[in-house]
Amino acid sequence: MGATLKDAAVIAGTGQTAFAKRLPESERALACRAIVAALDDAGIAAAEVDAFASYTMEETDEVEVAKAIGAGDVTFFAKAGYGGGGSCATVAHLAAAIATGQARVGVAWRSRKRGSGPRPWRNTAVQLPTPAQWTRPFGLLRPADEIGVLARRYMHEYGATRDHFFNVALACRNRANQNPAAIMYDRPLTREMYMTSRWISEPLCLFDNCLETDGALACVVVAAERARDLRHRPVYVHSVAQGLPAQHHGMVNYWTDDPLTGPAWTAARQLWKQADFGPADVDVAQIYDAFTPLIPLSLEGYGFCGRGEGAAFTEGGALEIGGRLPLNTAGGGLSEAYVHGFNLITEGVRQLRGTSTAQVPDAATCLVTAGEGVPTSALLLRS
Repeated sequence: MGATLKDAAVIAGTGQTAFAKRLPESERALACRAIVAALDDAGIAAAEVDAFASYTMEETDEVEVAKAIGAGDVTFFAKAGYGGGGSCATVAHLAAAIATGQARVGVAWRSRKRGSGPRPWRNTAVQLPTPAQWTRPFGLLRPADEIGVLARRYMHEYGATRDHFFNVALACRNRANQNPAAIMYDRPLTREMYMTSRWISEPLCLFDNCLETDGALACVVVAAERARDLRHRPVYVHSVAQGLPAQHHGMVNYWTDDPLTGPAWTAARQLWKQADFGPADVDVAQIYDAFTPLIPLSLEGYGFCGRGEGAAFTEGGALEIGGRLPLNTAGGGLSEAYVHGFNLITEGVRQLRGTSTAQVPDAATCLVTAGEGVPTSALLLRS
């Protein structure tokens, strides 16, 4: 299966709306705007679209989107689970459909009203599903609370400090300061601002948490044979993976012997097994950053450093342009926009096209990851 999928599909176009704390349009209108922009970027007519992939907590379904954009007969549609863990899986599912002949032109998208809309974890009056019934009654009401528990354990076991988390926040903010589309474009971050900001869920302060954003993004996936006909340099879907470890339990993952070895480790084994290159060959990374501690955990899981070395990896400007692993070069969820990680896919494409606002020179390979702490997914892209 890996040999069939490797480089069989390319991302042909990307599109996005503006990002803001509050946008007036509906999630469906935002979704359609992003999809139409992606199709225009690819130079492909909406009538050619015959596949859709989205992920859960998406209020806009394929039926409404297909009608609104003028798609043709749809022969494949899929939905990946677990919120932000499904971002890269959407592209993976489309690549599989195209490689196996189930579709010719696929669209993946994410549309959210997270800035102005309701938070999914606020309603605690109803009967709680697993795993929330084992965490919320004991004070872990929000994702920030659960990641706060993991962060504290990581700090205790491996000596990570708030300065290491600041390194992550600063790298993302510095890149957002180069990106006019980022919400934090004109708002620099200093160590003093970080260290004196209010707690959200100790040890996580304000700047350890992602933004809440309205906006939408989309991409178009086609067979590699069409690459020569595209408007832009094609970006190949080189390897894909999803990961759900044995006995996994929500973000806290405390039913396992090692809660700090999360879904990234499972996804990484599959991802690298199918690839022609390894972590040392990755030129730039777009790693899911809903919370700063997820970055060192993911750096370890995806093999960029050893166990317990993720925090130290962030030192010395390693995540900045020119560092060991330039990271989240549009600002990521921490400083560009939080749209459940789809903006990381879009920025990965820009890097490999050579059109990023914080371009890594001669970038030819990019890792994109989905949410760590939940069942996850990942992509290796190459130019």
